[in-house]
Amino acid sequence: MTSKSTTVARARDESEPGTLALVCAAGWALPGAGHLWLGRRQKAIVFMTVLPIMFVIGLMLDGRIFPFDTREPLVALAAVADMGLGLPWLAARLAGAGEGTVTSVTYEYGNTFLIVAGLLNFLVILDAFDIAKGRK
Repeated sequence: MTSKSTTVARARDESEPGTLALVCAAGWALPGAGHLWLGRRQKAIVFMTVLPIMFVIGLMLDGRIFPFDTREPLVALAAVADMGLGLPWLAARLAGAGEGTVTSVTYEYGNTFLIVAGLLNFLVILDAFDIAKGRK
């Protein structure tokens, strides 16, 4: 088989619903894992490095990991964005990190880093999905 036919066969194999779900779940759990699964090592390394660093910077800047509260729609949206980072978000929640210090000068910057890291991971998951479907 040639390299191109191998790539096409691999894309066809990974566009099956079960595999697509696993690629997306891996990408959510660990940023960049979906790309690693698909053989895109350089992208995977960048995502596995940059997104958790952004998350940690957000925590260090006294950012808040928002709770899911449907009474406050913007807080609920921020919580969904925070959840986008997967296991790093879960680990921080379980460790009690991300309480946020509203009086801190860097509080809003920290929130921004936390939210953007989660939203970027959603885009990374979408990119892995497109690669697995053979669109990229």
